[in-house]
Amino acid sequence: MRLLLAFLLLSLPALVGAQAVQTPAEALTDDAIQYAAQFGVTPDEALRRLKAQQASVATTDAIRVEFADRVAGISIEHSPKYRIVVLLTGDLAVADRSLAGVPITFRTGATATHEQAITALRRHLIDFRADLPNARGAGYDQRTGEVVLLITPADAQKLGVDAIKTRAEQVGGVPVRVVANEVRESNMGVDGGGRVEGINSVTGRRSLCTSAFAATNGETNAMTTAAHCPDQLTYIDLDGSTVELPMIGSWGLGYQDVQLNGSPQPLQPLFYANRGAGTLRRVATWRNVASTRAGDFVCHYGESSGYSCATVELTDYAPPGDLCGGPCSPTWVTVKGPSCIGGDSGGPVFSGSVAFGIAKGVNRTGAGQCLFYYYMSTDYLPAPWRLLVATRPKQQR
Repeated sequence: MRLLLAFLLLSLPALVGAQAVQTPAEALTDDAIQYAAQFGVTPDEALRRLKAQQASVATTDAIRVEFADRVAGISIEHSPKYRIVVLLTGDLAVADRSLAGVPITFRTGATATHEQAITALRRHLIDFRADLPNARGAGYDQRTGEVVLLITPADAQKLGVDAIKTRAEQVGGVPVRVVANEVRESNMGVDGGGRVEGINSVTGRRSLCTSAFAATNGETNAMTTAAHCPDQLTYIDLDGSTVELPMIGSWGLGYQDVQLNGSPQPLQPLFYANRGAGTLRRVATWRNVASTRAGDFVCHYGESSGYSCATVELTDYAPPGDLCGGPCSPTWVTVKGPSCIGGDSGGPVFSGSVAFGIAKGVNRTGAGQCLFYYYMSTDYLPAPWRLLVATRPKQQR
């Protein structure tokens, strides 16, 4: 089957001329405009919430440790008011807390911890595939403490949603929510122009891509792209000049979709959040997937859809079929649509100056509407590679 190619965000600042780079405050202010429009709040309130989102990560990480034997999920609610919700197993109540004016609410009653649910998901994905050969994927909803099983309408009609739910809970031993989903799921394909070209080794056709974030192994810097892009890439500048970018390595099985290409020119930790507006940002740090919460407001850039933002929905998502060079691992993170189009694959996922991941695929209706896209966390860059950042975090992983 023809591999669909990706558009990845331009990340060769040495080739784009002298352009102003946004400060972290300016970057977050741009994202806040998107947030304000989606949630009907003022830009000032949106900015306050996004600052709280970033500032609260250490606190929610500490809560995961404090309640390690009870945490079913941690999520962010945006309405009717902004707050952090911690879902715990059992019925022993925990007093609510607050952080810089943001309520932290503890809810009890979950029947399985996050760890138990993901262990069951990993162990029984093969059973789900055997019982539901047309299953569209599975992930974890930290808001409800449920494994979410996506199935086709054909399976729902043939077997019944209730019967599938009962069977899945018997197999996995954890709560399951079944969602009938007629979408077509694939790697995000080429639907427009780009700035990096190469020959697809499968089709023999010339295809277009761009790049995501710059990475380093401590000695060499390289660009990250999607593994389903052409191997050897040619960078095409705005003035038509070109630079050859030889492939260093490609990793596209199970839990990864990433390729590294070298550059004859020095790379910097810069990326375009909105190339159409010439908006350059400097990567300050990254967000580990273990610290990512349902409801986190993240942005991405794609050559087709441009710059847009939305909320994280499912963590620990396993895309359907053989989109990962075989069965996919439950390591991907989904982000709500509809602002994603075929052609956006490989684009950077970020919040302000914080890198989250590299977009891989899209879940869409038969009419082409994006329901959600999913990305590979930068946690899964192949060792010893890591993101090139302006100020290195104290703890990498």
